[in-house]
Amino acid sequence: MSGMSQLLVEDRLFQAPKAFSKKAAISSMKQYKAMCQAFENDFDGTWARLAKETLYWKKPFKTVLDESEAPFYKWFSEGTTNASYNCTDRIIKAGLGEKTAIIFESDAGDVTRISYQELHERVCKFANGLRALGVGKGDRVVLYMAMSIEGVVAMQACARIGATHSVVFGGFSAKSLEERIVDVGATTVITADEQMRGGKQLPLKAIVDEALELGAKSIVKNVIVYKRTGSETVPFTPGRDHWMHDVSAKQSKKCEPEWVEAEHPLFVLYTSGSTGKPKGVVHATGGYLLWANLTMQWTFDLRQNDVFWCTADIGWITGHSYIAYGPLSVGGTQIVFEGLPTYPNAGRFWDMIERHKVSIFYTAPTAIRSLIKASDLNPDTHPKNYKLKSLRLLGSVGEPINPEAWMWYHKNVGGEKCPIVDTFWQTETGGHMITPLPGATPLVPGSCTLPLPGIMAAIVDETGQDMPNGQGGILVVKKPWPSMIRNIWNDPERFKKSYFPADLGGNLYLAGDGAIRNAKTAYFTITGRIDDVLNVSGHRMGTMEIESCLVAHSDVAEAAVVGRPDDLTGEAIVAYVVLKGARPEGEAAQKKALELRNWVNKEIGPIAKPKEIRFGDNLPKTRSGKIMRRLLRVLAKGEDITQDTSTLENPGILEQLKHAV
Repeated sequence: MSGMSQLLVEDRLFQAPKAFSKKAAISSMKQYKAMCQAFENDFDGTWARLAKETLYWKKPFKTVLDESEAPFYKWFSEGTTNASYNCTDRIIKAGLGEKTAIIFESDAGDVTRISYQELHERVCKFANGLRALGVGKGDRVVLYMAMSIEGVVAMQACARIGATHSVVFGGFSAKSLEERIVDVGATTVITADEQMRGGKQLPLKAIVDEALELGAKSIVKNVIVYKRTGSETVPFTPGRDHWMHDVSAKQSKKCEPEWVEAEHPLFVLYTSGSTGKPKGVVHATGGYLLWANLTMQWTFDLRQNDVFWCTADIGWITGHSYIAYGPLSVGGTQIVFEGLPTYPNAGRFWDMIERHKVSIFYTAPTAIRSLIKASDLNPDTHPKNYKLKSLRLLGSVGEPINPEAWMWYHKNVGGEKCPIVDTFWQTETGGHMITPLPGATPLVPGSCTLPLPGIMAAIVDETGQDMPNGQGGILVVKKPWPSMIRNIWNDPERFKKSYFPADLGGNLYLAGDGAIRNAKTAYFTITGRIDDVLNVSGHRMGTMEIESCLVAHSDVAEAAVVGRPDDLTGEAIVAYVVLKGARPEGEAAQKKALELRNWVNKEIGPIAKPKEIRFGDNLPKTRSGKIMRRLLRVLAKGEDITQDTSTLENPGILEQLKHAV
């Protein structure tokens, strides 16, 4: 694989930007550095060339970066474009109308394929239907959807008419949904009657109705419902509620796009903090779509015959950038999956890769670790039992991947031939920030390696001063980039305080993560959230380092580490551990806890030994597979959980994890 040198070969969907000739295409570290130097030499000019040659602009932009109201940066001012046009019309005009855009596999295993031409028609018909209901530019539309083609169509249709969408993950409670509807001021909600997960029918429309009754009833004019299961018990309010297929019926297959300003809000996506009200992260159309497109090319080296599969949910930023927009903007073929990785068994991912001949697979470390344990318990679900030769590139997303899981992923899924792109980024960044480039970057398990060209990442201390390589600190970005967060919806002061704090000078983007750069390679390793950096007797340690150590033990499948207040040491380390075998109890648990504490002592040092170890059958995770560390911190303090746990896949595990060994 020659990585980004593939940008100019014949099987590319779109050629590399003319700003970089074939000679300068990235297939080596020397060429990577040359591309970074292009940004150093002409920051605005390089972004301008990329924007002009990557996207279609109805009206050309004049100003590349407007810093006059920093940190409320503006990109590509005066230019107009449309995200839906760039993801469908532009692809069709490139001669790819009959190419498969989406391969959808349902929870039960039913498969549906649609071409770019079919996707375009569905988007146009639904967009026209939305317009007929009075939805237009500047309106906000909340989506509370299951994973489906219809979910992608709804997002694209909103973009087509200039409506700003806000997708809420289908596992959130009615109260959480109501808060988001009210905060963003949505006049329309798009949902489904029910969703299917693990063979079970789970309500969606009923939760929407509950959310409206809680306080959103007065602002929502339309509720549009995708008939997923056809359940006869779904409530319907005449005049307000509409079936999605009825909204699209009899509408034209053509829909003129709303040409919006580059800074027009494409979407608002809410992120939950450990405390306080959820933050509505605002992303702008032009800059966001540019980076989603470029990172699809650069990070994933996407080619004409690839089958790309990102396992995320559209309710999260990964599903936005690498399902709803990125793959479509480059004319790729992708998998959209409704179900769970463990249903009907833990071999589901590997079976799908084999059947659909997936070549690029992008998933979360949490999913990898859970499937490691599952394959140990049931060897029939081990990847070695499936034909995975179609794979040529693997990816990791969501949290730092520990070296042990990285090695298992590389060996057992990738057959030791597939590079792993360990991508660091956030809801707020819109796309990848620090990641290896396949074929160009030498890989180090557990390290996200180097920033992408144009991303000026650095590590500083609490005052904003640069830290030398080899010493940990706070991860920041020194210059703005096109896909960055523009604001927090209705809360500009919180935006400035959260992301451009005065303590760091007010001009550095605060990622909220601790990191360290290798003294020799200058590679970045994320050590955990700043609030997950423990201070034990004056020693600062990232929770990720301790977690990686625990998971490196041959008996450990998963581990999560948090801190709790301690009168003697300031903070004490609490480790939640899932073993590959059965959960130990009594004397066996005490013996295993001592063994693991001694292991950490040996691998890291006595200061890193957990003061408490708690064993569980699994860890509390959202339905998308993310460990709910904020709940673990509450348990570690011995406090009662009063926060919303409706997104947990396994709420019963919280009781089990209350007890220390």
